[in-house]
Amino acid sequence: MDECLLEKFYQAWYQELIRWCSRMAEDTELAEDLVQEAFLRAIFHLSLLETLSEKQQRAWFYRTVKNLFLDRKRHERYETVAQTPQQSGQDMGEYAMIDWEQLLNGLPGDEGVLFLMRYVEGYTSAELGEFFGLPPGTVRSRLSDARKHLKNALKANF
Repeated sequence: MDECLLEKFYQAWYQELIRWCSRMAEDTELAEDLVQEAFLRAIFHLSLLETLSEKQQRAWFYRTVKNLFLDRKRHERYETVAQTPQQSGQDMGEYAMIDWEQLLNGLPGDEGVLFLMRYVEGYTSAELGEFFGLPPGTVRSRLSDARKHLKNALKANF
């Protein structure tokens, strides 16, 4: 990737992605690892990133970090299953979090990222629209679709 373009991404979004991912992962070191891995992936996706607008590039980084986080959680879950079962009731909260992550990851398009950023991180529809280059009404529509998809997924599982 053009070093200038990668440096531009780094200067523009690195700290923002670290803060966002730290809140999502509740672990600053993990957030740093995930964001760095996203930047490594950016190197290999040169042709795609160069064709995107700046807002789409930013959304690509958010989606990549989110997917890396969810992949890491899935991997940790499988490692935990291979180990002895955990005994404490507080561990059920970790499993519930993984279930939510899987539900959000199963949402189509960018609904999962929008849902997480709106309802967990507290961004407004207007702010999300700016991040992703969408009108606020489109963001609200996608959030509505996400809620419907989550409701249907929850009904199917219970």
